[in-house]
Amino acid sequence: MAEAKIRIDKWLWYARFFKTRSLATKLVNAGTVRVNGNRVGKASFMVAEGDTLTFTQADRVRVARIIALGKRRGPAPEAQALYEDLTPVTEKPTPEAMIERKGRPSKKDRRDARLLKGSYLD
Repeated sequence: MAEAKIRIDKWLWYARFFKTRSLATKLVNAGTVRVNGNRVGKASFMVAEGDTLTFTQADRVRVARIIALGKRRGPAPEAQALYEDLTPVTEKPTPEAMIERKGRPSKKDRRDARLLKGSYLD
């Protein structure tokens, strides 16, 4: 019997990595998805259990190993059972890096900056 397979865009949608299947299709067609280290350029590419996917999602590189193919786009716990998340844990940004530099700082930005410097009570 042949190994069960499913389209990559459909699986990404089932696993709830993307809100719509068309968003998953655009990402795959852009060539930013890799399966087992090989770049995929078509949404019709078939994936199977055990394949490792690497793709970008919201300024973050995601790595996931397919555990199950799924039959529908179910609730979140069901979707999380379809994959093992292998994404490396990144450090949280420092408070200084979290302050956005967009033009003139607001009153809250100035207060936050003073708190960070420790000179609020000076």
